[in-house]
Amino acid sequence: MPTDPRQRREARHAQPRAGSAPSATRKPPITADRITDAALQVIATEGYDALTIRRVAAVLEAGPSSLYAHIVNKDDLDDLLIGRLCAEIVLPEPDPATWRRQLLDVYTQIRDQYLKYPGVSRAALAMVPTHLETLRVSEGILAILLAGGVAPQTAAWVRDALTLYVSGYALERSIVRQRRQHHDDDWVLSREQLVDRFSALPADRFPHTRRYAAELTSGTGHDRFDFTLSLMIDNLAGAGS
Repeated sequence: MPTDPRQRREARHAQPRAGSAPSATRKPPITADRITDAALQVIATEGYDALTIRRVAAVLEAGPSSLYAHIVNKDDLDDLLIGRLCAEIVLPEPDPATWRRQLLDVYTQIRDQYLKYPGVSRAALAMVPTHLETLRVSEGILAILLAGGVAPQTAAWVRDALTLYVSGYALERSIVRQRRQHHDDDWVLSREQLVDRFSALPADRFPHTRRYAAELTSGTGHDRFDFTLSLMIDNLAGAGS
């Protein structure tokens, strides 16, 4: 096993994970998998903003230096987190006849994985993925787009755009959910309150907002998610040239 954490990271990405069951008579050793488990535990209970190397070390009842023997830094931990969530994504065999539905299904799975852990999609933003599971999902999405006849350059940019939207959507939903947990926080308004506020706006300055208050506030978040992804995907028709 390489002693340098950067070499360990390279080894981690170059081959599948392998390990043996820890002895029942002693404390399990610190591993990249256990660090990832602990990090997800922190996010699930406290949110992504609470995630630090020191906090993860506390969950593992170890010192931060013990973690740095297995990960390079916080960015490396983010890579592990997204890789773990991507490992849960089921990829279909690309089908030219149903590629749009396949694409929506894969991104819906990614969305649902992100929503299990409040704010974790922030780890995917501005990341250059190196984890094999993250690359597996990226490869699968690219394969679906190409099966749909989308030109390679267009497919590459579309994949980036769709992935960015899903990450941003999940992050916004997580922020809203966390704010709703604060009973004294009136920032999040109900649909009825929004309709009332929009309808009460001065008609000479906001005629369209007043008139279409119901339409502007209609649908659930997931309704709008499906609409937006379908809109983007359906407009790829003829993008194969």
